[in-house]
Amino acid sequence: MKMMKPRIGGALAAMTLAAGMAGPVAAADDTFKIGVITFLSGQAAESFGVPAWNGGKLLVDMLNEGGRLPAPYDQQGFGGMNIEVVVVDEAGGATKQVQEFRNLVQREEVDAVVGYVSSGDCLAVPPVADELKAFTILYDCGTPRVFEDGSYDYVFRTAAHATMDNVSLARYLKSRNFDVPSFAGLNQDYAWGQDSWADFTGAMTQLYPDAEVKTALFPKFGAGQYGTEISALLRENPALVHSSNWGGDLQGFLIQATARGLHERAQLALAAGDHVIPQLQDKMPDGIFLGARGVNGLAAQARGGELKELTDTMWEAYEAEYGTFPVQAPFRMWQALFGLKTAVEKAMAENGGTKPTSEELAAAMKGLSWDAPSGHIEMALADGHQAIQPNAIGTTKWNADAGKMELVDVEYYDARCVNPPEGIKSQDWLAQGFPGAQCD
Repeated sequence: MKMMKPRIGGALAAMTLAAGMAGPVAAADDTFKIGVITFLSGQAAESFGVPAWNGGKLLVDMLNEGGRLPAPYDQQGFGGMNIEVVVVDEAGGATKQVQEFRNLVQREEVDAVVGYVSSGDCLAVPPVADELKAFTILYDCGTPRVFEDGSYDYVFRTAAHATMDNVSLARYLKSRNFDVPSFAGLNQDYAWGQDSWADFTGAMTQLYPDAEVKTALFPKFGAGQYGTEISALLRENPALVHSSNWGGDLQGFLIQATARGLHERAQLALAAGDHVIPQLQDKMPDGIFLGARGVNGLAAQARGGELKELTDTMWEAYEAEYGTFPVQAPFRMWQALFGLKTAVEKAMAENGGTKPTSEELAAAMKGLSWDAPSGHIEMALADGHQAIQPNAIGTTKWNADAGKMELVDVEYYDARCVNPPEGIKSQDWLAQGFPGAQCD
């Protein structure tokens, strides 16, 4: 591996990942260059950005070496091309990220961009990607608005949007006959938190029409302190508290809420909360209803079936490299890179074996499907630009003997049960009672 000196703080940190290379970097036609954007600093880094990049770095090494992954991913690199990665810190806000995107495309001349945890960044970058005709994969962010409010030629999201998270939570409550006379929400005050709460309340309206919404709290992103909000929740006394908080915000809320006994007064339901388990360990209480934005993390490890070999390969390699288990972010990074590899090699099969252009990559990615450790991924929405995938919800339980958190009572949901069908917006699908949902 050849390392170029990082430039920290959001500027480009170039890392050439090409296992086994000696001497100069391969010629441009023998190398596929990816810009990867994720949080390397700030409150989103510890539980999202850094694990995502750790997973990406590990996978690129394995792909460049070749032969370390199950078929069809055992071929070296992307169609035989070594993979080079330029990493960018996502910290700094949408305006800064738009400029960093331009730098990647125009100065670094990357062949593709894979990035973005923040829903705000995912809303800001796609118009610029289409302007520059730069092939771009959104690997993580959850807001449904990206493709429900916009249409792009060169932009694809390889992870399902967040409607799936909240429909799954509501279905989990119903399947377990959990009584919900009332519920409340605490979600961050920006696109992700607002959309998550709208999706959850929309799903609950269908499945629990008599449940009373006690309060909806929207602290600012990065608030850190939740004393006022916890007091309001204790005062309102809902049967269930929903939260899509993530990163440092979720850690802070859980530590402060459990210290005041909120988890003993109300059922906590976390739409995408698995990623803080490695940090909190036994400080995360038993009995939380927990999602991971897909069949990711502990839910993936518990699943058997035909994808077990691929999941186990990822799990074992990640644990061996980093000493902890992979949470949702590295799972989504793997599914993005596997999707990119599949699209590159499909395009090369159609163009005679040369490195594909952005136009050829976009044509290959549109409507594509592939397998990942998180399940079968299908680019089934937004005219083939938005993925759907299966999901899972479980309940936290600390195993004191093993000294680790487990996920019990896991329920798995088919992608077409918890994602809207093509041609209908999430909020309309919820308001109409999930038309077209395919649930067992």
